[in-house]
Amino acid sequence: MRAFRIEQATLLLLVSCVLATAQTRTFTRDDIEYALDLPSPAWQVISRLDVHDHFEFRYGDDAANGYLRLRKMLVGPGTSATELFQRDEKWELQQLPGYVLCRDCNGRNFKGELSGAVFEYEYVSSGKPMHGQIYYLQLDKRTIYALRFTVACDKLPAVRDQLDAIARSFRLK
Repeated sequence: MRAFRIEQATLLLLVSCVLATAQTRTFTRDDIEYALDLPSPAWQVISRLDVHDHFEFRYGDDAANGYLRLRKMLVGPGTSATELFQRDEKWELQQLPGYVLCRDCNGRNFKGELSGAVFEYEYVSSGKPMHGQIYYLQLDKRTIYALRFTVACDKLPAVRDQLDAIARSFRLK
């Protein structure tokens, strides 16, 4: 009887893993140099056109549920993720309403297809406390990709693991 229950539990775990994998889809296009995995069908691709096509990602129907913007940056050799965050904080993040200055902002190391560091911050948007998370992923000595996630603080627990999963999957084709 105990062996039967272990087999049932193992089968249930296997089916759950297969279903979770089936929900993951890879995003890429011929005209972009990267690919990433979206761990839930709720992640939608948004095309934004300025000088050229950019792709952004939204979780569900509201950007407060989760939003991702990507940016490729060319930097000087030896530029660290901490230096990039400090620059972004000074010129962009501090302009956000209710921005909470980052203390001891060395970030945390991050490993995925590309390695780097991740930094977190908070601000307010339309009266809602928001969480921001920037992954600086190092391609080579002169190229870093910044994956910038924002999500309402009360929605963060539902997507926190997905943010890391998307960043871990980010890769060049």
